[in-house]
Amino acid sequence: MLEDKNQKRTSIASLGEFGLIEHLTKHFKINQESTLKSIGDDAAVLDFKDKKAVISTDLLVEGVHFDLSYMPLKHLGYKAVVANVSDICAMNAIPTQITVSLAVSNRFPLEALEELMAGITLASEIYNVDVIGGDTTSSQKGLIISITAIGEALLEDLTYRNGANVGDLLVVSGDLGAAYMGLQVLEREKQVFQVNPNNQPILDDYTYLIERQLKPEARKDIKGILEKLEIKPTAMIDISDGLSSEILHLCKQSNVGCNLFEEKIPVDPQLINVCEEFNLDITTIALNGGEDYELLFTIKMEDYNKIKHNPNFTVIGHMVAENEGAHLITRANTKIGLKARGWNALEENNDTI
Repeated sequence: MLEDKNQKRTSIASLGEFGLIEHLTKHFKINQESTLKSIGDDAAVLDFKDKKAVISTDLLVEGVHFDLSYMPLKHLGYKAVVANVSDICAMNAIPTQITVSLAVSNRFPLEALEELMAGITLASEIYNVDVIGGDTTSSQKGLIISITAIGEALLEDLTYRNGANVGDLLVVSGDLGAAYMGLQVLEREKQVFQVNPNNQPILDDYTYLIERQLKPEARKDIKGILEKLEIKPTAMIDISDGLSSEILHLCKQSNVGCNLFEEKIPVDPQLINVCEEFNLDITTIALNGGEDYELLFTIKMEDYNKIKHNPNFTVIGHMVAENEGAHLITRANTKIGLKARGWNALEENNDTI
């Protein structure tokens, strides 16, 4: 958390807008056959032939979505790409291109933006997406990042939020709640640092949680795993705002209810230990903590035997008739109404847990 006061600082204004764009984008390579024209013209040109294009956009604002006192710029660039790639994966599609737009204040030198772009470049290489354009402008409110992700899929492969049926099983990939608890650890260490700047954070016991917050991964692999299992999800969404919120999105869009079983919600052992340290309820964190970027989806009941032994997935509930509502079935076998208490960017106070 200590800042190097001797860092080289090159003014962005010295390059001008087009010079800045050329400087920041010179390392991007084209890997997708569908990219006919990328950076350097008035618009990119894509050719998906017989496949359908899938497009999603996210906006990240300093002070709302990230805190640069503990979020390294390289990690921020990586995470910004992951958040958008995850939306494409949630459509059961393959991410292929992104555009990147930045609004920056004059407190950021060129070297800071190079770090940010290094993270974006790394993510674009790992997820095999082409950076094909974007925009830059000035900001009076710090750093703002807007990324648009584009993907492709066959029409029959596309999966929407509105396809769940009564009797379908509710399935999640990975584990939940770790990213939120990583954020709590970082916030606590920030407060300690503000009181005593000589007190360096000790983070060895929180490695997994912090990684899930600062460097999450999109589940691009899930599409291929499900295809090998010969399973087509009936509905799908990514978990960015919290499990409870995403389940209710599926229920609303599909006109169904849901029974979610508390004992089935997957959590990492490190999460359990740190929740006890912070005196927080594990289930509450797993239900409402966002930014896991796991995939939540429904499958037909007859596909259960195909998925039950796969370590990537956990069956956590099933869909019921709409008039039955959405409920959490506790370990004590009591039924509690499920409420959306995950992230809401428009709330003035986002401490939603």
